[in-house]
Amino acid sequence: MLDIKWIRNNPDHVKAAAILKGVECHVEEVLVVDEKKRELLGQVDLLRADRNRASEQIASLMTQRKTAEAESLKDQVRGWNQRLSTLEEELAVCEQRFKELMLKIPNIASPDTPIGASDQENIEVKVVGDKPTFEFEMRDHLQLGEALNMIDVARGVKIAGSRNYYLKGMGLYLHRAVQQLAVDLLTDRGFTVMDVPLMVREETLLNAAFFPTGKDQTYELPEDNTWLVGTSEGPLVSYYAGEIVDLSEGPIQLAAVSNCFRKETGSAGRDVRGLYRVHQFAKVEQVILCENNTDEADRMLQLITQNAEDLLACLELPYRVVAVCSGDMGAKNYKQFDIETWMPSRGAYGETHSSSSLLDFQARRSNLRYRDQEGVLRYCYTLNNTAVASPRILIPLLENHQQADGSIYIPPALRPYMRGLEAISV
Repeated sequence: MLDIKWIRNNPDHVKAAAILKGVECHVEEVLVVDEKKRELLGQVDLLRADRNRASEQIASLMTQRKTAEAESLKDQVRGWNQRLSTLEEELAVCEQRFKELMLKIPNIASPDTPIGASDQENIEVKVVGDKPTFEFEMRDHLQLGEALNMIDVARGVKIAGSRNYYLKGMGLYLHRAVQQLAVDLLTDRGFTVMDVPLMVREETLLNAAFFPTGKDQTYELPEDNTWLVGTSEGPLVSYYAGEIVDLSEGPIQLAAVSNCFRKETGSAGRDVRGLYRVHQFAKVEQVILCENNTDEADRMLQLITQNAEDLLACLELPYRVVAVCSGDMGAKNYKQFDIETWMPSRGAYGETHSSSSLLDFQARRSNLRYRDQEGVLRYCYTLNNTAVASPRILIPLLENHQQADGSIYIPPALRPYMRGLEAISV
């Protein structure tokens, strides 16, 4: 969340950021509730102080055997306690409302974030690689996967409903291979790789700013009071929640490989065919905690984005990087880049990776702090990136690397994880 002190001094900036992101938030109500909360807190603190002083006086009077004066003061304390009880109840209600409102206020966008309403207004930053040309009839990933006995969507739908699938044989190998390639790449670059909980408490998703607005996309397990994660970003950010971390030797670099689950609410009729938009998938996620410095955060954003680009280079896939505009950016993000990989069957680039800088937005929710060089406690900055997500990445892998005989070329970087295969064929 944002710093309430900053909100008090910059209400118009907050309103403007919400409008640009298309997020409804009530800044005026936040400020009213904040003022009421501080007023009540002042009254409560004053009454508690008066009561404590009176208690000391009562003890002294009783020692001096001044019983009448002590009893009179006790009556006054009883009145204060009744008043205090009422004020504390009012304060608790006010604090709860304040928290609810603060959790709905979006992060501001960076000054260099493009202004726009949708992904159509994202700005292309760079294009890497050449789009393939085919001298034969091109097939999409589903046709290729079915012909090579790698993908079975029909039985996935039969068993689990729409947007489900089976990966078989070399389909499974390829799915696992891209993940392990990403894990090895990040390990070699100093990331601590984890296996994380997939069923988490609501607090974890509040800390990571996926809630309260993202509940409609998340599967709930009400009997266990938990939720299925849509990305390991939440468990990774919350790993150090409530702690003071040591950044004296540089940023903390975390990664996780995990299954992920999303309802895809609001996407009815979109990307129904194939593996682009499914309910269950796997991701290798990067999360960085760094010092409270925008230059350092920008450097880390470039680093995690480059990691994803380097993975695509290993996969020999053409892609482009876009600066995400305000209206397409997540409410929690300060700055965002998407990587879109060329998908021949779509005749377009499709999003496969996303990199985000959040400044201290998540850290304030998570109470995630460090001590600077002067020993002052500060909130960390957090960043995240999708190193790879599968099976979506299988779409460009199969389609870009298809060959005239129906086989799929396997880039050398993947071959150690594919039992040495150079191509997938019938």
